[in-house]
Amino acid sequence: MNDRAINDKTKLIAAQKDESVVDVRYLTESQLKSLGVSQMAYVKTIQINGDVVFAIHAADGTPMAVTDNVKTAFAAVVQQEMMPSLVN
Repeated sequence: MNDRAINDKTKLIAAQKDESVVDVRYLTESQLKSLGVSQMAYVKTIQINGDVVFAIHAADGTPMAVTDNVKTAFAAVVQQEMMPSLVN
């Protein structure tokens, strides 16, 4: 094991002890999926019964709400103190 690998492992062990420090190179799949969930939401156009509506999803893909207006969708996301993003 080279010095860099030892140093990286030492940092990882220290980060695990101090939960406020996270090394993004060592995130688990579940940690990566939850990254930004409380800060970001995305809005996408979908069809329900032939009507075009706007679905709001958390960053991890969890459905949150549906509205018939994109401005309302963005306003709802901002009201929850989250950053909206429009996706296709």
